[in-house]
Amino acid sequence: MRFLGHAVRGCALAGSVVALAACGSSSSSSGSGSGSASSGASSSKTVDIYSSLPLQGASTAQTDPMVNGIKLALSEAGGKAGQWTVNYQSLDDSTAAAGKWDPGQTAANARKAAADPKAVYYIGEFNSGASEVSIPILNQAGVPQVSPANTYVGLTTNLPGSAPGEPQKYYPSGTRTYLRIVPIDSIQAAADLMAMKQAGCTKVAVANDKEAYGAGLATLLELEKGYYGVTIVSNTGIDPTAPNFRSYASTTKGQGADCFFFAGIVSNGAVQITKDVHSALPTAKIFGADGVCTSSYTQAKAGGVPASIGPLLQCTVATQDLSAYPGGKAFLASYKAKYGSGSPDPYAIYGYEVMKLALDTIKGLGAQGNSKSAVLKALFSTTSRNSVLGTYGFDKNGDTTLKSYGLYKVAPDGTPAFYKTLTPTKTVT
Repeated sequence: MRFLGHAVRGCALAGSVVALAACGSSSSSSGSGSGSASSGASSSKTVDIYSSLPLQGASTAQTDPMVNGIKLALSEAGGKAGQWTVNYQSLDDSTAAAGKWDPGQTAANARKAAADPKAVYYIGEFNSGASEVSIPILNQAGVPQVSPANTYVGLTTNLPGSAPGEPQKYYPSGTRTYLRIVPIDSIQAAADLMAMKQAGCTKVAVANDKEAYGAGLATLLELEKGYYGVTIVSNTGIDPTAPNFRSYASTTKGQGADCFFFAGIVSNGAVQITKDVHSALPTAKIFGADGVCTSSYTQAKAGGVPASIGPLLQCTVATQDLSAYPGGKAFLASYKAKYGSGSPDPYAIYGYEVMKLALDTIKGLGAQGNSKSAVLKALFSTTSRNSVLGTYGFDKNGDTTLKSYGLYKVAPDGTPAFYKTLTPTKTVT
């Protein structure tokens, strides 16, 4: 979810594990998932699966349920994938100091998996900027990587909105090793424009957090605005560490904006900039994408925006009405039985599916289930998988064939509540 600073980006894209080792700490937080074999398992019938997600900071409202979904799928399978016992480790790519994903920690997580001869599947990252760091490391080691959340187009394509040299610079081996089960931002941006048009927006001010995700999404909004008849009056990169954004809010007022869109993640100033814009434009409708479509942004008691802003806010996430998915009701029942919550953050179901995909792929390979190359080939050969999300496959770039986004409004308790499904008819190509 996404623009690294020039120093970090240069280091991350150096194309070697050794170069990346100098980018940050080599330590990482980890823990074995329930239903898995012991982390010290040495059986020849054991394979290792890792996840790397931010487990500190504002994103935990989404990632904690996601990890629960991952563990639920593994528990239901009895900790096995066919003949293989699965050892799952949940790694944290964030630090307490950063309060979000950290480049050095992300690199350390990827190196850990890359050095593990039994690693056959890596779940991550949650943030697209983090995947810019981890993909090259895992690619050199041939470790299959599947993200349950990344949407930045440049990780897999050179579509408008990507940066020069993308995506080739993430794959130093020359072979693709990365896939994702969520639709890319060219689709999400179009869905957001549909939502803003339907809400009656005439002049939209866009602010982005300068990460790959935020900056890329904002660019796509501008590129696709003509398809949906939306006028964007400005696209401004902000300093996420600024104490306030009153000057920016004053500028948007002068531009005559009647809607505001934040392209970025919660921990990058999303709450403060929304409050300041609302103060300057109290009737302006407010929009965001999956980076902010979570209770840590929408709910006041969770540190989000004031309740008075809730009726003005809408956001998109790749997930739709969980109970309407094929197998969605069964998933929700199982999740509630295991964790006590019957309405988890929508990303829980993506965690569940990303692990189910791993287990089914490994199981289907039989004796070859411990082969990285066999797992990778099988993943890229997936064309019509029947899953809890519906039927999908992957294209040659590793992108999912799913094409819809869910539009969410804010419920009375401040949490995002599914409103309707948006399926764009036109995107940049």
